[in-house]
Amino acid sequence: MSYYFCIVNTRDQPTFEIEFGTSKQGGDGVARFSQEAQHLNPFLMHASLDYVDDLQWQTNQMYLKRIDHFASSHISAFLTPTSTRFLLLHLPHPPNTDPTPPPQTSTSFSPYGPYTNSFPGTLTTPSLSTSNTSSARSSIASVSGGNSIANNPTSPQSEEAIRLFFVEVFECWIKSIMSPFGGPTVGVGSPVFRSRVLAAGKKYL
Repeated sequence: MSYYFCIVNTRDQPTFEIEFGTSKQGGDGVARFSQEAQHLNPFLMHASLDYVDDLQWQTNQMYLKRIDHFASSHISAFLTPTSTRFLLLHLPHPPNTDPTPPPQTSTSFSPYGPYTNSFPGTLTTPSLSTSNTSSARSSIASVSGGNSIANNPTSPQSEEAIRLFFVEVFECWIKSIMSPFGGPTVGVGSPVFRSRVLAAGKKYL
């Protein structure tokens, strides 16, 4: 599984972006996006903001779950109380294949495969209370070694793992924007914050 995570402020401007790969099933934590996918990912993220704007008025939950998809690529969202959007694009690797993208031998534009229409996700999401988060963190480690997380982006285990990733990044983000030199609309350029995002991805994804 390859991941592309970004934070988008209230002006629809990205303030933080990072790519990483799964650490489950012996993964090395390196993203395997093709060159075309790397160029396309920001456009997919920006297009999904319309769904976030619609869903934020239909639920009182911060974690909006899976809100959009394009072919094999899925996008999950998390909305902060300040309307800053956390977006995570996850692209599963084909089973029983080398996740390294093959060399490009054609000029045709198909980084993800056949196009599939997007659709908004469901809104029945778990509460973000401290007790639920603590119990979920203890239970996620026992989910069959994380096998379903790396292979099935739509499984309940994957949804819970992504929620826990968002919650941990949110806690780190709060500490970063409390700096007098930063704020919700300023880019998060701290190397400490970047390393903690990668650590959260390695822990849950």
